[in-house]
Amino acid sequence: MERKSRFSQWLRRPKSGSDGDETDTGSAAARGREDLLLAAADAGFPIAPAAHPSGYGCSCARIGCPTPGRHPVSFGWQTVATTDRDKVAAWVRTLPQANFITATGIAHDVLDVPAEAGRTALERLEAASVELGPVSLSGAGIGDGRMLFYTATRGTPDDEDEWWPCELDCHPETMDEHPGLRWHCRGSYVLLPPSRLPGDRPAVSWLRGPERPLPDPLTLLETLTDACAEFIGRTPDHETAAWPIGR
Repeated sequence: MERKSRFSQWLRRPKSGSDGDETDTGSAAARGREDLLLAAADAGFPIAPAAHPSGYGCSCARIGCPTPGRHPVSFGWQTVATTDRDKVAAWVRTLPQANFITATGIAHDVLDVPAEAGRTALERLEAASVELGPVSLSGAGIGDGRMLFYTATRGTPDDEDEWWPCELDCHPETMDEHPGLRWHCRGSYVLLPPSRLPGDRPAVSWLRGPERPLPDPLTLLETLTDACAEFIGRTPDHETAAWPIGR
């Protein structure tokens, strides 16, 4: 598949020019950023621009922004989000520092867990030959990073009583308060690679690329919840009751 080939080729690219030329390195980074975001758009992920870090702060005008570089720039992000390649490419080129989010509950859902629990679950799922979709890592530090498992969306059920939006559990920007599993569906969003995080935290990155087919979330759920239970059991400072799951 052409899309998969392009993504694989990007992953194999050297991260800097062999001659140390900063202009070439910057151009390569810009092309790589565009390639990653277009690969996500090609996979059907609705994309919208987000704020970006400014040191340890945020590019937005809000004083003391609680989630620097991790929120959309538009209050209408659900309407703005698109998979149109031309529009995404134009954003990438005119907003060279911007992060990007993908709106969930439209084409995909995301199961979001602490990074350490995610590593445990990833090993178990692969050992059991469970088909995984795209997987990203937001911050690489054990204990404070998050691992995101992209799945098919449950969409909107016929009976609205059987569904609620993610914002009834917690808002996307309050994830730090929820050490357990979070099911991002309608009304939520996540940062897309290669978004940057404040300070010297590692950027959001793909562990498994967006070209992968999206699995049914229920094939991953038990393993992820078990890994989260073990993680929370090892970290007594966390609130064990914070296990919101939006359906």
